[in-house]
Amino acid sequence: MSGKRSIGRFLRDNAVVLIFLALTVAAIKPSGYSLAYIGQEIITRLGRNSFLVLALLLPIFAGMGLNFGMTLGAMAGQVGLIFAVDWGVAGWRGLVFAVLIGVPISVFLGWVCGKVMNKAKGREMVTGYILAFFMDGVYQFFVLYMLGQAIPIRSSSILLSRGYGIRNTLNLQIVRQSLDTIVPLKIGPFMFPIVTFLVIAALCVFVVWFKKIKLGQDMRAVGNDIVVADAAGVPVERTRIIAIIISTVLACVGQVIFLQNMGTMATYSAHTQTGFFAVAAILVGGASVKRAGLPNVFIGVILLHALFVVSPMAGQRLFGSAMIGEYFRQFIGYGIIALSLVLYAWRARKEAAAARALQREGEAAPVNGGAA
Repeated sequence: MSGKRSIGRFLRDNAVVLIFLALTVAAIKPSGYSLAYIGQEIITRLGRNSFLVLALLLPIFAGMGLNFGMTLGAMAGQVGLIFAVDWGVAGWRGLVFAVLIGVPISVFLGWVCGKVMNKAKGREMVTGYILAFFMDGVYQFFVLYMLGQAIPIRSSSILLSRGYGIRNTLNLQIVRQSLDTIVPLKIGPFMFPIVTFLVIAALCVFVVWFKKIKLGQDMRAVGNDIVVADAAGVPVERTRIIAIIISTVLACVGQVIFLQNMGTMATYSAHTQTGFFAVAAILVGGASVKRAGLPNVFIGVILLHALFVVSPMAGQRLFGSAMIGEYFRQFIGYGIIALSLVLYAWRARKEAAAARALQREGEAAPVNGGAA
């Protein structure tokens, strides 16, 4: 009986991971892609997306849920890349230049986001989502009207024909894959971007180290129970703001890594799906609103993007239209967030009911004992 309960618990706790694994395996054969091609695509996307997904961890540790406000950091990274292209700073130096410009902006935006979220405790996810929409309008105004008009732009080639505002698509050729190709390593049919993976590994080490220091322990305490943490002398609001600032800064760096791999930037829309797909990836990896770890990040990136690789071609071969696969991506992305949140709410309600039942049993025991 206990074996059946443990199997049921495993299936319940890993339902999202198992669903995605089954969908991915089922779509491989209809796609017609070789395992070598899929493997190389997964390696590329691991380097491209993992840093962004890792940026979600600290707010989860601090009990703030999934940080949709990380989009603010992505905007800051894009502003940095615009200036790197404008100034003609090429190669890895251009990436460093973009980060140096983007980080101060993302620190300020993260501070603003943290202050707003402290006013909306318990509703941080929807607050971050709406705040990202609001800041998108500010970003659009800055890039479309300020750059080239109030703020000088040296390169006329990146401006719109009217003389101000950045073009819809920005060519990042001068920094394209400049991080990925510093130390390329080819093993068989696979090419590994070693330096990119080292940067991601460094962030993983930072996360592990951060959880052990006092600030990390404070975040854990705040995430477990704000009231208890406050009573213990933990500066709750300051700790939450720091978690969001760090997450926003990491999102800035992650967006720079992502776009240097792509080689082009959709100036007005590249950031809009950043938080959405990062959240989808970590949820696919088995994380929840309250619990996440490094394995969830990498399992999620692999499963989500493996399905994204094979689904368009599988849709074309099965239904005669590649757009079926593209629609499937959007459906899966939104659907997995909804499913994960529903499962989390269901589990939380079930655990609360079990806790209440145990409490009632504990209260009933002394009464029965006294009657005896």
